[in-house]
Amino acid sequence: MPKIMSMVVSFSFIFVFVADRLLADDIAVTIELKGHTDIVRSAAFSFDGKRVITGSADNTARVWDAESGRQLKKFEGHTEWVVSATFSPDGKKVVTGGGDNSSRIWDVESGKELKKLEGHKFGVTSIAFSFDGNKVVTAGGEDKSAKIWDVELGRELKKLEGHSDDVRFAAFSSDGKKVVTSSADKTALIWDTESGKELQKLVGHTGSVETAVFSHDNKKIVTSSMDKTARIWDVESGKELKRLEGHTEAVRSAVFSPDGKKVLTGSMDKSARIWNVESGEELKKLEWHILPVLSVAFSPDGKKVITASMDKTARIWNLE
Repeated sequence: MPKIMSMVVSFSFIFVFVADRLLADDIAVTIELKGHTDIVRSAAFSFDGKRVITGSADNTARVWDAESGRQLKKFEGHTEWVVSATFSPDGKKVVTGGGDNSSRIWDVESGKELKKLEGHKFGVTSIAFSFDGNKVVTAGGEDKSAKIWDVELGRELKKLEGHSDDVRFAAFSSDGKKVVTSSADKTALIWDTESGKELQKLVGHTGSVETAVFSHDNKKIVTSSMDKTARIWDVESGKELKRLEGHTEAVRSAVFSPDGKKVLTGSMDKSARIWNVESGEELKKLEWHILPVLSVAFSPDGKKVITASMDKTARIWNLE
């Protein structure tokens, strides 16, 4: 009898230990999005926070219900990896970028392809809508350029050239006046949207700069890099303000929270981490994926985050 009691006590101790670890920092995975048959390359919330869009190496993009995790729509047409996918601000369209050198605009309700944007020669590595929904910016990988497109006409408006290596990422400022691009040349460049003129160069990373994103007030930019760091920059001066160090492998994605007080990063070390912008201190460490985290995003209210992974899943985390 004492032996049985000992085993029960030991089991109880293990259970409590594991439970405490899973619930550490009051964070739990609320939804696991399963359905893709290959690496999930990107994930983002709709502007109302009710849906999620994912892009995958299985050549599809998919829309999911953010509360139930139910798949709502599948977009098929790309002949190679869907590297990037995002909603238009009004939620009525989706834009995707693929390894087949094309970007495509889709109607969310019907799933019908509305426009095909062709011009990049070596695959599209990133894609994003402007905040008014009238333009799209694409990063062109090995052709070392980014392009700005008119959504309605599907016409190229500007070509942004200046990087000396692959362009990895491109994003608009919230006012639409600027674009930031990141590159394997270890820099990020800030551009004037109207003229296509280079305004600022962010220099300091010692590895490829994988992503670059504006804060909502457009005063800061956060970059992620293969050098295992994320860095926060002043847009006006181009000065590095803060270096976020702690990941043990390449940082593949970084974004600001909606209020600009936090940064979320995703890494090849299989974790996502939340940082304080002001101090640079690590606040939370999200570990549940079994393979590298390639893309991260906050929900519009800042209460949830989503992570996309090489383990073929995306996961929604509740921060409250």
